[in-house]
Amino acid sequence: MKLLLKKINEKDGSGSVALIAQDAEDLWHLYQLITVGDEVTMKTVRRVQKESAVSVDSEKKKITLTIRVVSVDFNPGAEVMRVNGRNSRENQYVKMDAFHNFSLEVNRKVTITKEYWDDLALDRIEEACNPDRTADTAVVIMQEGLAHVCLITPNMTLCKNTIEVNIPGKRKGRDTGHSKALNKFYEQVYKAVQNLDFKVVKCIVLASPGFVRDNCYKYMMEQAIRQDNRALIENKGKFILVHSSSGHRHALKEVLSDPSVTVQMNDTKAAKEVKALNELFAMLKDDPDRATYGPAHVERVAELDAIDSLLILDDLFRSCDVKTRKKYIELMDSVKKTNGQVFIFSAQHVSGAALKNFTGIAATLRFPVHDEEFEEFEDEDDFDFSDEEEGGPLKPLAAS
Repeated sequence: MKLLLKKINEKDGSGSVALIAQDAEDLWHLYQLITVGDEVTMKTVRRVQKESAVSVDSEKKKITLTIRVVSVDFNPGAEVMRVNGRNSRENQYVKMDAFHNFSLEVNRKVTITKEYWDDLALDRIEEACNPDRTADTAVVIMQEGLAHVCLITPNMTLCKNTIEVNIPGKRKGRDTGHSKALNKFYEQVYKAVQNLDFKVVKCIVLASPGFVRDNCYKYMMEQAIRQDNRALIENKGKFILVHSSSGHRHALKEVLSDPSVTVQMNDTKAAKEVKALNELFAMLKDDPDRATYGPAHVERVAELDAIDSLLILDDLFRSCDVKTRKKYIELMDSVKKTNGQVFIFSAQHVSGAALKNFTGIAATLRFPVHDEEFEEFEDEDDFDFSDEEEGGPLKPLAAS
């Protein structure tokens, strides 16, 4: 995501943000940001009428239009989002309150104006504009003279660097510069790896045909020791060396399917969310007084400072009611203040779909809270937590 403008009033939280989506993942972030009641401004094409003394003609005009959002639709497969609403600003071509819809696609500028920008929305913008912050896994796919440095986030794959160095072939009895060119190649890979955020990245995969990965890893460690690069030395345990059929990006799928990689990725964000969900299901089955679900029940245990882990679906933050959004954000903040963990699940993931079956919000507790604490909330639905039902434990996932 590219941030063009951010103008927000510090006193009341109102203001505008201008963004350009650069891929389908960014469109998903915009879908989460734009809610009913917001104003959206874009350049668009509108057919307008021109009246003369003898006839009425129509023509297409490119105009800048601002609408107040009535509904938002997003189709991930088609990579297009539709924003429907009524014209909310004076315009010589479009009447006030006239209906219009925008087709929001990749590489189109959009300005979003809200009466209140909450912390969750601002964090989402920062996350989308700085994908490195959420990249749990880095993969360097290489062959002699070619390397792709990729970041794997819970929702997308980003190619951060492409390194190309011409490597002369070996010839018996002649110095073709092969070794020198290889060292230059390894040096560029080394510099690219140094730029990774080791506080966020949990796993660094070096993949290649032959022994390119081994030789590159050896070069990087030798340079790190020579230069006293503590960051790289202290994180050498995060490196995994695996085989790939080539150094091209299409080999990424086979690399991520390697068993040694999937085991190492068990500590990534996506895997942690699945683990938290499995723990919830197990607790509901084996120790039901230490787990609960549903907005009313979760709010009640939050008042008791009993929440150890809060599991919440991102769709709940799409409410057009600002008070409802604030309520869930305040709930998250209260859990964090008592040193609890918060997991925000994407509705597009299998784990998010499972959480949705439990109202989209649930919690595991530090201590038991007995049934009598919830007598006023008896009208909420019951669920069967057996493994055979749809809400049963999920098998651990490496990542999405």
